[in-house]
This record gives sequence, C-alpha cells and structure tokens, in this order.
Amino acid sequence: MSDIKQALKERILVLDGAMGTMLQAYKFTEEDFRGERFKDYPTPLQGNNDLLSITQPEAIKTIHAKYFEAGADIVETNTFSGTTIAMADYQMEDLVYELNYESAKIAKEVADKFTAKEPHKPRFVAGSIGPTNRTASMSPDVNDPGYRAVTFDELRIAYKQQVEALMDGGADLLLVETVFDTLNAKAALFAIEEVKDERHIDIPIMLSGTITDASGRTLSGQTAEAFLISVSHIPLLSVGFNCALGANLLQPHLEAIANKTDFAISAHPNAGLPNAFGEYDETPEEMGEQIEEYLKKNLINIIGGCCGTSPEHISVIAKLAAKYKPRRHAELVSVSH
Repeated sequence: MSDIKQALKERILVLDGAMGTMLQAYKFTEEDFRGERFKDYPTPLQGNNDLLSITQPEAIKTIHAKYFEAGADIVETNTFSGTTIAMADYQMEDLVYELNYESAKIAKEVADKFTAKEPHKPRFVAGSIGPTNRTASMSPDVNDPGYRAVTFDELRIAYKQQVEALMDGGADLLLVETVFDTLNAKAALFAIEEVKDERHIDIPIMLSGTITDASGRTLSGQTAEAFLISVSHIPLLSVGFNCALGANLLQPHLEAIANKTDFAISAHPNAGLPNAFGEYDETPEEMGEQIEEYLKKNLINIIGGCCGTSPEHISVIAKLAAKYKPRRHAELVSVSH
C-alpha cells in the first residue's frame, strides 16, 4: 500500500491504455475465443474479452508487457466484465472467480518481471471492476420508472466475488471504473470494504466515473462535483474520470474536482470521440498535446488512456508526464513513512 503512495509522491503515475483496442488487432475468431476447453460451449463466446485470459493468455501477457514497455506504471486486469451479472450474457457465471483470478495472476507475473528489471520504477496491477450492464438507480423500462433490473444487494454480492478473486490473484489495487451509475459504484465500494474488514487488510482503491455527454453529467445525472461528493466518504487512493470523452472535453470536469478533494486525481480519456465507424482517430501526438494541458494546470496524479489508445499513445503520455510534478494533495503530504 505504501509503495504506490510513495510512487505517487514522487511522480505522476501512468496507467495503461485500452485492452479492447489491442485485442481487436488480433482479430480473434469464435474458435480462438473458445479454445480447446470451451469448444462445445452452448452459447456464442466471441466478444467475451475477459475469457481470453483463459483461452489466449499469451495475448493478454503480451498486451500488458507492451504497456509496461511504453512507460506504464499500472496495468489493468482484463476483467472489465468480470461479474456474474455481466457474464450472464454468455452463461458463464460459474467462471467468474477463475476469470478474475487468472487475469490478475497474468498481469502480476508481467508486472513483477518489469519491477525486477527496474526496481526504481515498481509496476502495479489494478484489478479492473467495470460497471456491469445494469443500473441500480434508473429503470430500463420507460413505462415503469420504479422498476429496477438489479438490486443493490445483487450488485454487492457480484462485486464481492470479483474483488476476492482479483485480490487472490495478486492485484495491488482495485479500480472501480467507467462508473455511469454511482449506486452501482457504491455497491462495489461497499463490497470492497466488506472484503477488507473480513481479511483485515487494506488495499488502495481508484474510482473513475464517466461523464457521458456534453451535459457534463454521468448517466445517472450527477455533475463531476456531485459524483465526487457522493463517494468521498470512502477512503480512496484516487478519484477521476475515464471513457466517453476525449482529453480536451474531459478537462473541465477534472478542473471541477481538482481543488475540492484530498484524494489523488486520475484520468484516462479516449483517443478523441469515435468517428462514423465507431473508431478512434486521434494520434498519440494529438492526444498528448491535450493531456499536456492537464499537466500544465497541475490537475492530475495518475494519467492513462481508454478507448482507442495504444502503447504508442501511452508512450507519448509517459514522456510528457515525466516532465511535470504531480498535483499536490493532502493525502500525499500527510504520508510521511
């Protein structure tokens, strides 16, 4: 725990880029997703990226290594959909523990290799906890506003299973990310606190929300500042935003929270906005120029990339981040050990 806090005192930490973008380049077929073990599985499995940690572990290892080589301090596990709720789409609820455990183990192996090579720059694994495909604070049925597709308790149980497996697999910290519904995130945070209490351990938590459009709000209706206030009761390592927007559009939301919290601030924006084909065109240099504005304004402590970003983007970001001092915040100032 003190390792990552120490690193945050010394420099701006770099998070990796997109896992999905990198996996798309492999053009994996249905057979590749299935591997030998799931070749007779009753449901289509193509698109279940988390499953690749079991069926194509070498690809996942390679992607983590490329991000570390590009300058990342932290890589995220390949577990964005690693809950029973999200895995129900593939009838793979029973595999959730294994998927998270194996994903964390793979990432940790690669991280340890890089740390051994460069002890002055320890590498960390963030257990990626995505938002699930259901929302606890809004109804999916326009005719029945009181209806909920999932309960807080169902979310808490699902997240708890994911958290336990990520920790068992060796995750150094947990990243609750792409939060579009704060109530879902609260269920995840509640589950993490439960596991911490049961195991008598501490684990750093990063929390990253998603501002969904030009309204400047999350999908469940909160502004950046409201989002911050509603999660500030939890002892977080960092709070910030990722996905949905490119770096320039994300900046005002980072500005809205940067001077209102003692937590570290993180950002991992997309490589611009998607084009007509849903692809991201922003070059590493274009993205770097926008991110340098964050650095000049002293807004962040942790920076990375989301959709459309690659090791090339992270390499540019890492070089820029190395030139600037991290944003000062009370949490760092108070950590003397």
